[in-house]
Amino acid sequence: MEYDAIILGGGAAGLMCAARAGQRGRRVLVLEKAAEPGRKILISGGGRCNFTNLGTAPDRYLSANPHFAKSALARYTPRDFLDLVEAHGIAWHEKTLGQLFCDGSARQIVAMLLAECAKGAVEVRCGADVTEVGHTDGLFQVGADSAPSLVIATGGPSIPRMGATGFAYDLARRFGLKVVEPRPALVPLTLGGDDVLFRELSGVSAEVIASAGKASFREAALFTHRGLSGPAILQVSSYWRPGDPVRIDFLPDRATGWLIEAKRQSPRAGLRAMLREALPERLAATLAERLGCEGDIGNLPDAALRTAEARLAGWTFVPNGSEGYAKAEVTLGGIATAELSSRTMEARRVPGLYAIGEAVDVTGWLGGYNFQWAWASGVAAGDAL
Repeated sequence: MEYDAIILGGGAAGLMCAARAGQRGRRVLVLEKAAEPGRKILISGGGRCNFTNLGTAPDRYLSANPHFAKSALARYTPRDFLDLVEAHGIAWHEKTLGQLFCDGSARQIVAMLLAECAKGAVEVRCGADVTEVGHTDGLFQVGADSAPSLVIATGGPSIPRMGATGFAYDLARRFGLKVVEPRPALVPLTLGGDDVLFRELSGVSAEVIASAGKASFREAALFTHRGLSGPAILQVSSYWRPGDPVRIDFLPDRATGWLIEAKRQSPRAGLRAMLREALPERLAATLAERLGCEGDIGNLPDAALRTAEARLAGWTFVPNGSEGYAKAEVTLGGIATAELSSRTMEARRVPGLYAIGEAVDVTGWLGGYNFQWAWASGVAAGDAL
């Protein structure tokens, strides 16, 4: 069969692209390897799909070219996607930090995308494991099907149990496109050495400010049996490099000098009791023990209290790794943006070849940003096909 466009991947970006192109009168085929489309959508947001973020802005995306995402994001905004959600009667709610979720199930988002594809007579073929793509006489051949346009929307290798692979990168390289080295992002970090003792706090969480490099996030951090997780850690993991420290402010609401003031106000209090006012019991006990400040704070010199306060405001962990693609929500890196048009997502040197979504070197923060990039990049390509 000959189509106007073949889209490899029936995830968020691929379905959005197909719907837009199909409704413009293009004959579109979507090839999805899994038995059903949108599998990553279905597991997102605890099954309720954190489908966008009201705070979407280009500075909340990582890329070798921080300006690349501006065009697509400006032309298809969270409000645009929300209009679509509301047009389909899907109830939604806002959680913290601009995150929007379905009231019901993530399946509503997949059903909405498939309904939009149906409006454009898009053919969605599941169980299609593409291994080879040909390109002759201006046509891309995928098995017995061909089209003058091919869209790479197969995502990255994060969450391999869902069938994710690095196929997008292999295909891009086959057509001569450069790939920015991919690595796991939005991923828990593991601890070793002296820090391994913090694993005993598995299950304990607290609101902190976590920092890596110049990036800082105030959200919950969670101690696990392998190391550190929780939203704050997942966020900084995208900025962390092996060998670098992660700094945690365990008491972000305490002003400088609070321990000295506490010594004056309550000299017979112990540090553990002071910490317990703001932190879970087990965490307070561990930190107090590590700081070595035993006894009443009134008996401790001011210098020791200043040192303890500084450590609590900038506790340094040096992770020995991450939990890898198996636990990573997304992939950093991907098909180099220098190879693509920021307006259409078409490869500059291979007419008719497009790349969208997670396959591209554009990675958002945790909290719906990566879905918004999927929608926006999918629309950019769909409107250009």
